[in-house]
Amino acid sequence: MVLDIWNTLQVSAIFLCFLSCFFWSFFDRIKGMKLYKAAHTVYKTQYHIVWITRFRRKILLKGVKDYLKIKLLEIRRYDPDWEYLEIGIDIDHIHLYMLIPHKYAVSKAVEAIKSNTSRAPKQKFTFLQKVYWDDKGIWAKGYFVYTVRINEKIIQAYVKMQEEKIQDKQNLKFESTTTVKV
Repeated sequence: MVLDIWNTLQVSAIFLCFLSCFFWSFFDRIKGMKLYKAAHTVYKTQYHIVWITRFRRKILLKGVKDYLKIKLLEIRRYDPDWEYLEIGIDIDHIHLYMLIPHKYAVSKAVEAIKSNTSRAPKQKFTFLQKVYWDDKGIWAKGYFVYTVRINEKIIQAYVKMQEEKIQDKQNLKFESTTTVKV
């Protein structure tokens, strides 16, 4: 009984390895698609994250924007596998297009980013201490998050490639080179 389960697990592991290698080789062929590897995992978990200033105050001026970009990049020292693909800072909100590995909860990542970028600007820019006189920081509660996924063209290419493989297999001709005498 135990041996049967062990053999089944081995076959399943071999199949999963084959399947992951197949998908990896397919996505390697698509231009511009960078996938990330971890132990037994291939992923590309991208998010568009937006949050606003508290009371929607228009405080993110030129100097504050530049300082926030520096602080965002400093956060990567502690979490180097988080990757900012694009940073956009408007006068009263921030847009991040970023890659967060699957081992992190998005809520924890956003919490870390918001808490680490809230204190420092308030200490550096004195006008922020007058605007936000309490200890609650400069960011409003909550955020918006949207998963960025593979586009439809990639899926179409994948499905088309599968159809071509099936047709190629059907066109194979097997010829016998040996004769059997009875």
